[in-house]
Amino acid sequence: MAAVSWKEILLLTGLVAGCYWNSLSCGFVFDDVSAILDNKDLRPSTPLRNLFLNDFWGTPMAEVTGVVGRAELLSSIFLLAAFLAYTKSTSADHSIVWAPIALTVVLVAAATLCKEQGITVVGICCVHEVFVAQGFTLPMLLDTLRQVLRGKDGFPYALLQTLLKLIVLVISTLLLVIIRVQVIQSQLPVFTRFDNPAAVSPTPTRQMTFNYLLPVNAWLLLNPSELCCDWTMGTIPLVESILDLRNLATLVFYIVLGLLAYHSLRHRHSSAKTVIMALSLIVLPFIPASNLFFPVGFVVAERVLYVPSMGFCVLVAHGFKIVSHLKKISWLMIGVLLTTHAVKTFNRNWDWESEYTLFTSALKVNKNNAKLWNNVGHALENQNNYARALQYFLQATRVQPDDIGAHMNVGRTYKNLNKSKEAEDAYLVAKSLMPQVIPGKKYATRVAPNHLNVYINLANLIRANESRLEEADQLYRQAISMRPDFKQAYISRGELLLKMNKLTEARDAYLRALELDRTNADLWYNLAIVNIEMKDPSEALKNFNHALELNPRHKLALFNSALLMQESGEPKFWPEANRRFLTYVEEEPEDANGYFNLGMLAMDANENTAAERWMRKAIDLHAGFRSALFNLALLYSQSKREIEALPVLDELLRHHPEHIKGLILKGDILMNHKKDTHGAKICFERILRMDPTNVQGKHNLCVVYFEERDLPRAERCLEETLALAPNEEYVRRHLSIVRSKMAAMSAAGQPLTSAEGATITESLDSSQSDKRTKGKSSKEIKDIEKKRAAALKRLEEIERILSGD
Repeated sequence: MAAVSWKEILLLTGLVAGCYWNSLSCGFVFDDVSAILDNKDLRPSTPLRNLFLNDFWGTPMAEVTGVVGRAELLSSIFLLAAFLAYTKSTSADHSIVWAPIALTVVLVAAATLCKEQGITVVGICCVHEVFVAQGFTLPMLLDTLRQVLRGKDGFPYALLQTLLKLIVLVISTLLLVIIRVQVIQSQLPVFTRFDNPAAVSPTPTRQMTFNYLLPVNAWLLLNPSELCCDWTMGTIPLVESILDLRNLATLVFYIVLGLLAYHSLRHRHSSAKTVIMALSLIVLPFIPASNLFFPVGFVVAERVLYVPSMGFCVLVAHGFKIVSHLKKISWLMIGVLLTTHAVKTFNRNWDWESEYTLFTSALKVNKNNAKLWNNVGHALENQNNYARALQYFLQATRVQPDDIGAHMNVGRTYKNLNKSKEAEDAYLVAKSLMPQVIPGKKYATRVAPNHLNVYINLANLIRANESRLEEADQLYRQAISMRPDFKQAYISRGELLLKMNKLTEARDAYLRALELDRTNADLWYNLAIVNIEMKDPSEALKNFNHALELNPRHKLALFNSALLMQESGEPKFWPEANRRFLTYVEEEPEDANGYFNLGMLAMDANENTAAERWMRKAIDLHAGFRSALFNLALLYSQSKREIEALPVLDELLRHHPEHIKGLILKGDILMNHKKDTHGAKICFERILRMDPTNVQGKHNLCVVYFEERDLPRAERCLEETLALAPNEEYVRRHLSIVRSKMAAMSAAGQPLTSAEGATITESLDSSQSDKRTKGKSSKEIKDIEKKRAAALKRLEEIERILSGD
């Protein structure tokens, strides 16, 4: 083999970089979203062993999943490395070198982990060993085997060594296959007719169609001008008749392949060896995806042609070598070939810029694939362009009227457009296409799991109507009856039962879902919410902690568990609650609620400086934040900084003029610290206009009358207050003081109303009521606002789940 020069390496590197540099600006599209962005196996918290138990998408291999497109390029690298290692397994004296063989086995395993077709490198190694390394032709091999079987001349040593090497490779391959079968629990993947229509077609349609796919793939190698990211569903019509002209293409393909194999297997010269190795690279890696031996989850997939394209390129290079004596013509041909393919590659990269560009480019090639119309709709839906997305989803239903997913997409889009009636009609059409429910029958082999979401989506839609909650529950139960391990059905039903206040049943639904998936942090979180509603905070905290063990950055679990610790009133929980709120604000730095609750914790711990800082941060993020403004003012008041509280209260009342507690606190400060009885009076009168029975506001207004030296009016006011709250001792005591003062002033001949120069040596303290309730207010308000924040968080989460499809 001639050495490769640095110039050739640099030329090749530059050519590849020039063709693909524009792909660096493209985003994650198509399978990238599921395989990379949403794949839990790629998260740091996921155990390494999951990589061997789950498929490319992060789904356990034992579940209703397809033979998916793994990293073909990575598999190809290991495949080539395994083959190159095997070529070093024979020494100069033709003895076996075992180290390269052991390395080959390891690399075969690595190639297979990347993609199942990687195991086919063993066949390529066998072809190389027999027809290249040992130099057999097919006639020679058959003749040698006949002689061995007849017992003539014994068993050749070279053949023994070849057999020994091949036996080691084959046994290693069988072990890999056994392990793979054990992982998928001896079950072949199950596909629907939408994935691969020919797979469920009768004989001979199935066989003719699958054989026709071979020349289709060969044509993609010869002329990759019309490429499509998805060839499922109706992309390639079934070959249903032996008179179909497409059968001629199949016949021509087999004739050409047979002639090439016949030529290469009957000669020993280097040209024949090159052809046989090229054919082995084309044929053997393609066999697992050919549908000839077992069905796969697609009709055609360009990605499975990566390794076969290597063999095809070897044939092209070999052909160039044959005509290389025609220098000008041969170089012109190769130049045109490289230029056209480089330009095509460069332009094709732009198609992969986004999901929208990718799927619209596919529709230019194939308009009979409903999946492509659906995917363009999804791309537009992700841009919130629901009106345009709806048009593509509707077209998908026209192209494939029995596509359940397309009707589900139509329903979801109508829902996003706030057209509930149309959405329900679309979901009902999708539901009508589902198989009829037979009690006790499991439908795992007949229904795609995502199609069962029609029950979830329809139930989520109708449960917005309080009168149809039972109907929604029936739909969830119907989905569970069709697939008892349908986790999402239990989750959604648990949310509905929580809404219906059927707390025990909701808890049981979540526990059943946890039996199916104990590693789902959201499930533990939802169960904790049920525990809260069942007044079981200790169990709720335990389940919040389970959620955080699985996902330490679970935002809602962080927030609500910290809130639960804070509400417990136990100082031993405060440091951990503080840590969780801090982690929460790292995750949600724009959520004022996190900073507010940090402030409340600091207030509980009498850390006033920290409390002020957190409250200010919450107010900066959320202007007019009612709870933060009031509690900041309360903090100033309790810290003897009453004057600083006034602008905060003014801001509170500007946004919330009906805030009674704020008016009481402002009036108290104006009267007791600013001696502004007029301003205080305005505050208390506003309270009574909103709530004439407010005892605290009424009493404080009585104190204003007393401070204004209007004792008769103060007396009447306190009498009215006592009638509202006959058990309030401080009101009775203040009324007694006023009456005593009135009697003393009458005896002294002084007027009972305000007069210049008149003095009252005794005064009433408006803060008597305030002190009595202000301390209470601090606790009450904090409790009320904390519970309100918690309720809002829970409601937001439940609403998010309820509205999700």
